[in-house]
Amino acid sequence: MSAAAVEGPYAHGRGPLTLLEQADQLAKQLPGHRVEILGGVLTVTPPPDPGHAFGLSSLRRPFVAAGLDDGNARVVEGLGLWLPDGPENFAVPDLSVVDADAPDHVVTYNCCDPACFRMVLEVTSGNHANDLRTKVTAYGAARIPLYVIVDRKHERLHVLIDPMEDGYAVHRIHVAGEKVTLPETIGATVTLDVTQVLDAARNRTPHRP
Repeated sequence: MSAAAVEGPYAHGRGPLTLLEQADQLAKQLPGHRVEILGGVLTVTPPPDPGHAFGLSSLRRPFVAAGLDDGNARVVEGLGLWLPDGPENFAVPDLSVVDADAPDHVVTYNCCDPACFRMVLEVTSGNHANDLRTKVTAYGAARIPLYVIVDRKHERLHVLIDPMEDGYAVHRIHVAGEKVTLPETIGATVTLDVTQVLDAARNRTPHRP
């Protein structure tokens, strides 16, 4: 996670910018970065590295193959999720399974009501602490039924279910060699091969001749 400067606190000739206004400015100043407000803190994540991008591309496939990108559901990347744990909090999950009518339930700032989300998934980068701690609390409070984390630093897959106000009641950790069938609350049966997921998401060092 990195921080970036915004305009002075009294831009536009009026009072201080709200966090949402600052987030909007940062998104325009830093195209390709992910801007979020988590727990009242404005955070900026640099563009994904190749392993992160390849991992997401690979992870979409089992959800699409299970029929979750047709009918009453969609598999989407980078859809804003409005968070109820603060007046301006929002997240932008790497991958989500949402109800097909999610565009009809935008709360504000192009972020959808959390009730539309069946699952959120994050692939960790330099901001792994956010994914493993801050977002556990945020997504639990938002009552997202299923949170999956591809933890590239520790080579593990986390599956969290049964959301609570401060997180999730059940947090299972899986390692290479395991196959994990996700809860059918997402609307279909999806099984993830942990070895394949971790291999696909592993950071790739660019080849230099």
